[in-house]
Amino acid sequence: MKKPKIFIACDTTSPKLVRKIISQSKTNELNIGYKFGLEFLYTKNGRNFVSKIKNKNIFADYKISDIPSTSSAAIKSLKDLKNLSYITVHVSSGYECLKAVRKIAKKINKKLKVLGVTVLTSFSNSSIREIGHTRNIKDLVKRQALLAKSAGLDGIVCSGHEAIFLKKICKNMDIITPGIRLKGDNNSDQKRVISPKDAFKNGATAIVMGRSITKGNIKNNIQKLIKSL
Repeated sequence: MKKPKIFIACDTTSPKLVRKIISQSKTNELNIGYKFGLEFLYTKNGRNFVSKIKNKNIFADYKISDIPSTSSAAIKSLKDLKNLSYITVHVSSGYECLKAVRKIAKKINKKLKVLGVTVLTSFSNSSIREIGHTRNIKDLVKRQALLAKSAGLDGIVCSGHEAIFLKKICKNMDIITPGIRLKGDNNSDQKRVISPKDAFKNGATAIVMGRSITKGNIKNNIQKLIKSL
């Protein structure tokens, strides 16, 4: 049986804390990877630290969103990070940008997977209307998934609530789901949350977990996650 793939979000500016997260999250029961967002990647030594991690699932969550030439140049500038497995670009950047990012990513590293970020899990239907969208989240994410697929991306990032109807559209693509919470956890700034078990049941190929794992006793939290699955 395939081990569930879990990306632990290292949302910190402290390399010392990241070392602790990596050390205390090791288990033979899960396929653990590590996700680094802007908070860590923007730190003075963050990029250098990430480049030295020995793990086959390193996820750089840059969420690139700009015109095609700038986005391509941004990807090209990361060519020294040889150990990256995943990188993200906002699908809302448009088809030309997605194609350009994919082209450069494959040139610098054939194994680097490009993931299209759909509607963030911090959004609700009312909050996307505030920024001018007239579609509901379900319809918008479906349209974005089709665009990501047509641009040749390797996968998408979406909430577990959308994964259930995207698994047919995104067949043979990665479906990575953030907004994961264990029973009793605080939703914090997330609106569309789901349990680890339900996310995988709905079609996620991997999930991203941050505070539910890194806050408190990491080893105990890993065991809670294993039991929840």
